[in-house]
Amino acid sequence: MAFTINQFFCFALVLSALGLLAATQSLARPLDDHPKTLSIRERHHLWMARHGRVYKDDIEKEKRFNIFKKNIKHIVNFNSNTSSNKLFTIGVNAFSDLTNEEFLATHTGYKRQLRSGSTATNGLRSEGLASDVSQAVDWRQQGAVTAVKDQGQCGCCWAFSAVAAVEGLNQIKTGQLVSLSEQELVDCVQDNHGCQDGMITNAFSFIQQNQGITSEDDYPYQSTQGQCQAGYLGSNAVTINSFQIIPQNDEVTLMQAASQQPVSVAIAVSAEFKAYNGGIFNGECSNELNHAVTIIGYGTDDTTGTNYWLLKNSWGETWGENGYMRIIKDQNQCGIALDASYPI
Repeated sequence: MAFTINQFFCFALVLSALGLLAATQSLARPLDDHPKTLSIRERHHLWMARHGRVYKDDIEKEKRFNIFKKNIKHIVNFNSNTSSNKLFTIGVNAFSDLTNEEFLATHTGYKRQLRSGSTATNGLRSEGLASDVSQAVDWRQQGAVTAVKDQGQCGCCWAFSAVAAVEGLNQIKTGQLVSLSEQELVDCVQDNHGCQDGMITNAFSFIQQNQGITSEDDYPYQSTQGQCQAGYLGSNAVTINSFQIIPQNDEVTLMQAASQQPVSVAIAVSAEFKAYNGGIFNGECSNELNHAVTIIGYGTDDTTGTNYWLLKNSWGETWGENGYMRIIKDQNQCGIALDASYPI
């Protein structure tokens, strides 16, 4: 059968479009879904394309490939081990070419507040919270949670945790969900150290003393510390009266607080936490609190009957369950009840 030039051109365009579609679908599938025939290097190339990763030279690329390969091996071994009582899986994500040490140095940033002696109970609160609480809460369903954000390579998880709690409280009180400025906290909270580390309560104190916090639109996130612009880039969008600290190791009070509003918590993250892919996290944790997240609810898994906390993280939507985590409840997992607070 003979083709005219126009027919041949159209046929070529169709083949080209089909090839592009196949490549797009290949990149869209989870990395673990690719055929077993793909080599680790081919999987690394697909991973690079999906996450827009570009290395400065071949030496750096080879270094990152070897880390990626090691992380893939760990993921496969972990998920294939059926002898443990784990309730979750781990997987490939945007951090799979980083060592655990590199990741913790750039994507956490919590500094624990020490309490001792007569000050150990100063500002703690267990009274005034309802004892009759719902058995399950998800503040996303109430419209009190903004979209998952990404702190990038700035160790300011404390700012994202505090902001999420204030955003939630503001929506509960006013009905308006306003995305607030983490950058203002990174630049302006003098008692913290910007992208190096910081405490959640220092963020709450700044918002209180500053008579509010600016919206994200007026003071957008830059993933680096800059000069404080508080008072120059628009009026404060939300104010708080104060904040309360929850007694340590008290998940009953923590549940009472989380039933009323999102709560900021510190947590001890580990390699398994970094690669968390889904399920209820009951894995290993580090030895110290090093990250901050926000409890936005709790519930019970229908399949296993396991109670869990629902956490909003600040590592983007490709991590965990679209940026969120369920972590086992009532066991102070990863120190989740050691340093919790909320705005009022």
